[in-house]
Amino acid sequence: MNKEQHLLTDTFGRQHNYLRISLTERCNLRCTYCMPEEGIALSPKSHIMSFDEVYSIAKIFVDHGVTKIRLTGGEPMVRKDIPVILKQLASLPVELSLSTNGINIDRFIDTLKANDIHNINVSLDSLDAEKFHQITRRNYFEKVYNNILLLATNGFKVKINTVLIKNFNDNEIVDFIELTKNIPVTIRFIEFMPFDGNKWDLKRMISYQEIMNTVYRVFSQNRVHRLLDAPNDTSKNYKIEGYKGSFAVISSVTSPFCGSCNRLRLTANGQLKNCLFSASESDLLTALRKGENIEPVIQKAVQGKLGIRGGMDTLEKLKTPRLHTKNRSMTTIGG
Repeated sequence: MNKEQHLLTDTFGRQHNYLRISLTERCNLRCTYCMPEEGIALSPKSHIMSFDEVYSIAKIFVDHGVTKIRLTGGEPMVRKDIPVILKQLASLPVELSLSTNGINIDRFIDTLKANDIHNINVSLDSLDAEKFHQITRRNYFEKVYNNILLLATNGFKVKINTVLIKNFNDNEIVDFIELTKNIPVTIRFIEFMPFDGNKWDLKRMISYQEIMNTVYRVFSQNRVHRLLDAPNDTSKNYKIEGYKGSFAVISSVTSPFCGSCNRLRLTANGQLKNCLFSASESDLLTALRKGENIEPVIQKAVQGKLGIRGGMDTLEKLKTPRLHTKNRSMTTIGG
């Protein structure tokens, strides 16, 4: 086994070539499933990675086999030095992509193009302005929707991430799919997942099966085409015959895809998380600032990765609050 495979390969043989980097804990929305109603205690600015530190850590991962980096938040576009970060990371031999709430995206279209960033994920949980306000606690629906159209017309590959919650936006499943009729975007329905402070309840979750049942009640089965999923894909992908776009389901709760996981997460304050659901973290930033070699820390974190959802390998464990409330709120992990 060569050095690249060894450092980022866990005890289950999973090779991690995808790094998600959170650039900030701050966000200009307050989504209920992401951030506790009372807000969060933000890390002091001095504890957040600088753009040079982001690059230095990212380069080490790339040197050991990471081929894809996605920038997340909080909301990454609120960082004042985002153009510098994009330019630095674009110099690495990786596919660079971005997750955003879409509010500020129009200001950075040219910057994204200049740095060869074409894959953009945008969070949008309702096509109704009032519901959008309820879930985000802000009035930015028109701005986000128009920026999605702007991205699509400028040739970006756009995925819209939609967290479904029972008796709130589950009646919009077909409306979202209809959006793909004339716009080349991918709608990704996400099962509601538990994080600290988001009042998760399995009864509020819309499952993969429930989503597809809704689809087949409206669209005949021969019009719903199952697409070939990409390697290590987190989503099950579909397309309505004749539609420009597609839709998918991310079934982290009812049908996890942990066996093919190739992802690691770096938080804005420099902590490496080997799993979205794991409460354990490994401090890379302190070691980096001390001038220490962070490779052993990375290797130990990767080797400590559990088989399924940070050890919550059953729905019963997932429903146990003490197991998932030890984790961060989603806004400080990075989407």
